[in-house]
Amino acid sequence: MARIETPKRIRGTQDIFGDEQRRFARVLEAFEKVRRLYAFQRVDIPMFEDTQVFARSIGETTDVVSKEMYSFEDRGGDSITLRPEFTAGICRAYLTEGWQQYAPLKLVTSGAVFRYERPQKGRYRQFHQIDAEVIGAAEPAADVELLAFADQLLAELGIAEGVTLQLNTLGDAETREAWRGALVAHFEQHRGALSEDSLVRLDKNPMRILDSKDPRDRPIADAAPDIDAYLTSEAGAFFAAVTKGLDAAGVAWTRNARLVRGLDYYRHTAFEFVTDRLGAQGTVLAGGRYDGLIEALGGPHTPGVGWAAGVERLAMLLEEPATQNPDVAVVPIGLTAEAWVPRLLAYLREAGIAATTSFTGNVKKRMQRANDSGAQFAVVVGDTELEARVASVKNLRTGEQQQVGFDNLDIALLQLNEREGQERQFLAIQKQGGFIGRSLGRTL
Repeated sequence: MARIETPKRIRGTQDIFGDEQRRFARVLEAFEKVRRLYAFQRVDIPMFEDTQVFARSIGETTDVVSKEMYSFEDRGGDSITLRPEFTAGICRAYLTEGWQQYAPLKLVTSGAVFRYERPQKGRYRQFHQIDAEVIGAAEPAADVELLAFADQLLAELGIAEGVTLQLNTLGDAETREAWRGALVAHFEQHRGALSEDSLVRLDKNPMRILDSKDPRDRPIADAAPDIDAYLTSEAGAFFAAVTKGLDAAGVAWTRNARLVRGLDYYRHTAFEFVTDRLGAQGTVLAGGRYDGLIEALGGPHTPGVGWAAGVERLAMLLEEPATQNPDVAVVPIGLTAEAWVPRLLAYLREAGIAATTSFTGNVKKRMQRANDSGAQFAVVVGDTELEARVASVKNLRTGEQQQVGFDNLDIALLQLNEREGQERQFLAIQKQGGFIGRSLGRTL
């Protein structure tokens, strides 16, 4: 019989396991914690949308839309796209689901996004983002709130050191139009020296030349006029309010006058949190104000500001998280005890104790697996112990062993845990001591 070849993982995707998964989970746990502190609501949106959601919002001339989106025609003949980012889908939902009545809205989401680009360290074709948005608030305070959220998230993850918030203003519509004209005039004077990509941008998206990495473009871009000379008084006041708010919140920032967003619906604040610890791909979190985006999707003028961060990028900056071991490993001796183990596991877990057991093997092998699991205690129960309503509790760190009655099993585990000076506490047991004994007493 011919050997069947196992299909390989698709290039640009990843199977996340072990240490990588613990880092990944740590980012999401911290995001959820800080989300609650800032009173942002969680939303979940579809993984695919009508292609026009992204073509209108991200811009048909951008690389994401023209080169990187996973778009296809479904069986009904509709053009569908796997989401390359979250903001457009959230704004679509804001319009189609009637969320305007709740504005201003503070929202977060997370999950997989898809872009067809060259895979490299920390960059995949299916990757994961966390995302935060404030929709319906035109005030600078919304920008400050989002930036403080991001700053506290990095602190919660323990990676704030060495990460710098770079901040710029893109001004209002009047500012942007005047600055754009000045940039076009400047770059036209140097058309013959620009790279091929920048020549395309000059016609479609001239602001993007400012962040070109091509060595041919850098001297020209560095000599381009700054936006400050074209700021209206209103735009200047908005940026000043944002920076004063950040100072008041204790969020450190630095000005980067070359930080831009190319699409016309971006206004005022643009920002990136950057580090030199990830090589050339130094941005770990980025965003800005997009006061014209919802209009591009067919809605009324609605202000918005948001940011997104790659989970994989953030995870790469983390120290290795501690392995999450069970508190207790249950070791049955005898067929009757083995049949009773699921009941004991259920009561342990209901009492707030992380518990596991091995499914097969003799007593020696099961004890070895209990040690290998990293559990602090082994609860050994044989047929004779069942009759006597006792269990042997062994401290797998010290080898100390004692018999404990079922009526006092959870309390004994708590006391042993405290005696060992463990930082982790069985919080549920402290609230409902003796729960296991009472529960088992009703069913034995």
